[in-house]
Amino acid sequence: MYDTLTQHIDDRGVATLTLDRNERHNAMSAAMMDDLHAAAGRLGRDPAVRVVVLTGAGESFCAGGDLDWMRAQMKADGATRAREARRLAQMLAALDAMAKPLIGRVQGQAFGGGLGLIAVCDVAIGAEGARFGFTETRLGLIPATIAPYVLARMGAARARRVFMSGRRFEAGEAVALGLLARAVAPEALDGAVEAEVAPYLAAAPGAIAEAKALLRSLGAQPGEAAIAESIDALVTRWESPEAAEGIAAFFERRRPPWAE
Repeated sequence: MYDTLTQHIDDRGVATLTLDRNERHNAMSAAMMDDLHAAAGRLGRDPAVRVVVLTGAGESFCAGGDLDWMRAQMKADGATRAREARRLAQMLAALDAMAKPLIGRVQGQAFGGGLGLIAVCDVAIGAEGARFGFTETRLGLIPATIAPYVLARMGAARARRVFMSGRRFEAGEAVALGLLARAVAPEALDGAVEAEVAPYLAAAPGAIAEAKALLRSLGAQPGEAAIAESIDALVTRWESPEAAEGIAAFFERRRPPWAE
């Protein structure tokens, strides 16, 4: 069904969606963005699905945007850049609006866009020992399209602590920042996720969907204007000399000038 994801739905209606680019630390390619967008629509419309769990294969939850995909934007024209930025933004919006509870099972490290995936989950549980970071600025990029969801999850004051510096932080700090609800030992992760899943199976699916929609309409959720601004910000940053130099330095295995 998908090229970059695996999907399993158990007999209770619990769907597990697994990012499956283990060899690339589950970095998000254009194909993965499209697969996630499609999966959000299908699972959201499937009356047999009660809850969706989002996780990753291997040692990483998601390393962020695929750097080959980013490098391609350095050479693309403006229309292509805008289309690709919109691809990422629309995928996040589809997951955020999915009419089913979305639970993040964060079994490993998450960087950049991977934190955007965590931010669109209704609740996320992480494994102790995992590391996190908005690492885009190290590459001359910015965490643009994920920003509306990160801000809604963390609030401005907490986001300022980690959003611009690119520093990495541990699971305990991710809890304090509001990205994760809990951090548990790796061997306890499945039990902790199950504890989040079980209450939904005793609640009315239609009521859950309407309650989630109500929260989104009343809360500080990203609007169309904020999403459009985040797309424009990413395209502008892709066009900058810093981004070109940061991506080139990564592939040439050297430090960019600002890190000397």
